[in-house]
Formats: sequence, structure tokens, C-alpha cells
Amino acid sequence: MTESVPVRCPACRREQSFTPPTYPCSCGAPLTLPVLRDGIPQEIGRRTWEDTWVAAACAMCGLRGHWPQPEFGCACGALVRVPVAPAPASAQRATDRPADRPPAAPRPAFRPVTIRTARDAVTAAAQYLTWLGFREVRRPEGQAASMDLCGPGLVARVDPTTRPTSLRDVECLWLTGLNESAAGVFFSLAGYARDARARADALHIPLFIMDLTGTPQPVNDPADSLIRMGPAER
Repeated sequence: MTESVPVRCPACRREQSFTPPTYPCSCGAPLTLPVLRDGIPQEIGRRTWEDTWVAAACAMCGLRGHWPQPEFGCACGALVRVPVAPAPASAQRATDRPADRPPAAPRPAFRPVTIRTARDAVTAAAQYLTWLGFREVRRPEGQAASMDLCGPGLVARVDPTTRPTSLRDVECLWLTGLNESAAGVFFSLAGYARDARARADALHIPLFIMDLTGTPQPVNDPADSLIRMGPAER
């Protein structure tokens, strides 16, 4: 169980108990943000995108990623940012391979599915994820608009449109993965906007692009790592 820490609101000076948030690392281990007990909380006046993320390293695999900056709303009306201990310089970057994960076993050649419709694109992505080593890849039941494919420890989106995938689409996949404690993988036919690519790199989300032959190609380091090592066991 995550231990709560006392935090004093900088606006009203009232002390209250704060429980640091926990997120799933890509290795499958829970990562609790290391809130500084003696840190100085700050009242949030104007929010910027950079201020909403903080770097932290997983205690199990040493992987350093970016996570939502912990904050809370005080009863006085102030929105307060809670300081977090900086990730050690020795921590691995999100594109580094964890030392305790060996490369995946050799696979047979992937057999692509020709893409003629949006449904074909989802089918091609499902077969590719299965080829990578994910189990029980399927379409989600009901009208789950936040993902196109799922499986144990997996959520995936497939963008069959002719426009580059947006930053918002990548962020929605990442948030879905947090809620499901699953790894997110994205497939796109038209590529990715520059800010979407940058955010996926920071969040360690594998990005693939598919042509009409149905053969996915990696477009960032997390995707290359996924091909090389396969999915993390959960």
C-alpha cells in the first residue's frame, strides 16, 4: 500500500494527507512517484504542458519515463503541485533496453494482410501484434472508442485515415493504457504529426506506420525495441 505524506497548502497553510499516485511501468511493475516529504508545494496559477509532466525511474527495471505531475485541489480552492524527487542520472532513458529483458526469440516471417478498408487495417494490426508476441489480441466488446484492439496487458489504436495521427490521439491511447494497466501501441496509415511523435517518444509508446500491403514499419525507438524484445511479461 502506498504511504501517504503530509502536504501543506501554500495558499491557506492547511496541512493535509496526500497519497502519491502509482502508474504502470512498461516492464509491468507499479511505479509510485517519489514525492518529496520536505519539498515545498507550489500553487498552480497558469498551467503549461511542460509543467504537467515529471521524470521518474522505475525501481524494478530502472527505466526513466515521464508521468503526470502529482497535484491536488485544496478545500480553499487552490490547485497545488506536489514536488517529486528527480530521477537519478544513472536511470535508463525510455529508449534504453532494460538489462533484465533478453531479446525476443526468432520469429517466422510476418504474413501481411492487404488493406482495402478500415477493417482490414485493424485486422492487419491484430495479426502483427500477435506476431510480436501479444496473446489473445481481439477487438474490444461494446463501443469502446478509446481503443481498436486489446489483449492481456495491451491496448492498441489503428488510425486508417489519410491525415497524420494527432497529439490528442496519442495521449488518449496513453491514458487508456494507464486506466487498463496495459501497454499502448499505435498504428497509422498516414504517419504522425511532429508533436504526436515527440509525445509518444517521451511516453515510450511504440508507433508503427502501415502501407496498403498491410506491413507495419516502426517509426520510433520504442517500436524498434518492441520488435527486438517482444512484449514485457505481465
